[in-house]
Amino acid sequence: MTARNAQDDAGAVAASSVSDLTVDQLRDDVHALSRDYSRLPARDAWQRAKDLRERLESSRDRTAVPAQQQELLVLAGETSALLAAAAFDLGALDGAKRLARTAALYGEAARYEPLRAYAGGCLAYIAYFSGRPSEAATHVRQALAHGGLGDVAVRRLRSIEARTYGHLGNEPAAQRALSASEDVHTDTTDDLHDSVGGEFGFSAERLAMSNASTALLLRDGLTAETSARRALSLLAEKPERDRSPAVLGGSSADLAMARLLTNDLDGAAAAIEAMLSIGDPLRGTGLVTRALALRRALTRQHLRGSILAADLGERLEEFAQMPGQRQIAPVESMSPLDV
Repeated sequence: MTARNAQDDAGAVAASSVSDLTVDQLRDDVHALSRDYSRLPARDAWQRAKDLRERLESSRDRTAVPAQQQELLVLAGETSALLAAAAFDLGALDGAKRLARTAALYGEAARYEPLRAYAGGCLAYIAYFSGRPSEAATHVRQALAHGGLGDVAVRRLRSIEARTYGHLGNEPAAQRALSASEDVHTDTTDDLHDSVGGEFGFSAERLAMSNASTALLLRDGLTAETSARRALSLLAEKPERDRSPAVLGGSSADLAMARLLTNDLDGAAAAIEAMLSIGDPLRGTGLVTRALALRRALTRQHLRGSILAADLGERLEEFAQMPGQRQIAPVESMSPLDV
């Protein structure tokens, strides 16, 4: 009877499974989305991730195989993180925060520390973009405490940390984090930030762009210009299909702001032209925020009366409107999957 019961139980488990090929395809689709993310309109990335989430939920409901459950749990967490990134880029910061927390919960349930660290970094930058830099500092400290992180993960978190301290006006701490972000050379990797990469990675040009933004927060125009120019130079070395519009636009905007800090309006105008080349579907929250900051900078007292400043300001105002692009009401009503 014991043998028969064991056989029946094994048969029931085998019947409660999905094909390994299905899991393989889901894994490939999630990782392909991460690698494609930087070249996609945020709305398209959102829809692809949403469809993947529904397929993952269906597969998790149909399997009782522990190995499949574990992998689908990790993939659901990765998909939630990509949804959080898309929601952020579309301007739905509350929804992005909820989805980043969901990704962190999946990472906790799966005991997958790189995912928890990535989600913690998301929560940090969502916090400082929402005007809560002290909360951001807490998130990034917690994220850095996770084990099993490779150099890319640590570099990303140190860069976010530097931005956080820049928003707090803590220049010594920001400078320490900037140095730390550029001095990570342990040759350590992890499965998420390195093996999957894409949106989960953190390229050299993204690091340079982020550090340019931190320098601007510290009112260091010369360092900001150097970092922004490095980001653009690194981007230009890549094949055109691998160039991120977000990095092109963000670095150009930071370069423009750095030049305005040194009263180089003509140089700023050239950089703004590069930023304005980014089409409406590819304008995320980071780029729109930079455009609005530039718009304000062009209204400063010493630029009043400048025809060039007035023209650029009007174009930036129109650029930042993103008609219809920043509305994704469904994100607020989406509930986290059970973990």
